[in-house]
Amino acid sequence: MMDESTLEEELRNFGVDIHEIEAVEPVELSYITGYPGDEVNHMEMGKVLNAFIDLDEEDKWNPKRVEATVLRFEDEVMNTWYVEGEWFEGLRDYRISETEFSTRVLETLKEDP
Repeated sequence: MMDESTLEEELRNFGVDIHEIEAVEPVELSYITGYPGDEVNHMEMGKVLNAFIDLDEEDKWNPKRVEATVLRFEDEVMNTWYVEGEWFEGLRDYRISETEFSTRVLETLKEDP
């Protein structure tokens, strides 16, 4: 199992500003967005997802649920979203398309009240 520091390093390599991460089941992470506007930047979400996809393809991480909290600033939650481990597996095994994968994740986006 990949530890927090290794996972954080991998995500930072993708340009994600990690605030906190717990590499448990589910993986819980928060990151500070580089785009603190009204809506979550989908390309930035893609960076997070691509990091996990690459780690899975390199057999460095076993897919599991990932719960992400997007922070505008260190102490201000902007949105949350998640992805199920089965979705990573479906994408890897060509059971779902990249479009379907992205759509499923985008449908989980929740604004913080």
